[in-house]
Amino acid sequence: MDYHIKLRIWEQLFQILKTFSEVRVGSEARLRMFIEAIEFITTTGCQWRRLPATYGCWRAIHRRFKRWSDQGVWQKLFQEVQVAPDLQQLMIDTTIVRAHACATGYKKNTQSEQSLGRSCGGLSTKIHALVDGLGYPLKFILTPGQEHDSLQGAALLEGSGGPETAVLADRGYDVDALIEEIEAKKMTAVIPPKKNRIIQREYDREVYKERHLVENFFSRIKQFRRIFSRFEKLASVFLSCLHFVSALIWLG
Repeated sequence: MDYHIKLRIWEQLFQILKTFSEVRVGSEARLRMFIEAIEFITTTGCQWRRLPATYGCWRAIHRRFKRWSDQGVWQKLFQEVQVAPDLQQLMIDTTIVRAHACATGYKKNTQSEQSLGRSCGGLSTKIHALVDGLGYPLKFILTPGQEHDSLQGAALLEGSGGPETAVLADRGYDVDALIEEIEAKKMTAVIPPKKNRIIQREYDREVYKERHLVENFFSRIKQFRRIFSRFEKLASVFLSCLHFVSALIWLG
């Protein structure tokens, strides 16, 4: 079998996964094959039933992925790989993900509960992300696609940063309540003021130039077709895909 995950990355993944009580390791080779199957699914975006037979039974692989999602394994993995993040700067932003028709229909009238909504681009999910000063992801929140960016700004920053931290965001986050929240935590808001503000706030234009790193991160995760378009009915499963992909980015 041709492995797609580099040996160096796999060794780090294995050292982390074998410490989780929810993970039954058994054979290292079989565990690696399972992880390779998930990497194939997230990269290509193919249907589960189209998974090459070399990885094993697609139903068993899907059940295991879903079980790990329910147990929070993918989220724990994502948190464990966050070694020494650069908290001198934090960046928040959002990106829209178009939802495929197969992502709908989990239960009647529960689309908003599963972070599905209708924006001008159609049925979609919005990914709210917090990244560190080097552009590595720290936290995600999913909402329906039509929700305004700034509504999750405070939740993203909760528990992150400190008095020396600069928070970078675009004009969409220039909201008095969020600015006050950032300043209350002794952090610095590096957010351009909206043009219709009567009194224009000052911000560090040189520091703001670093905000491109969060855009670069979105470009990286959208190289994975399972992130570029949402196929999962459950928001928790889509978030698990996001956590897995982000863990690979941290280790890569």
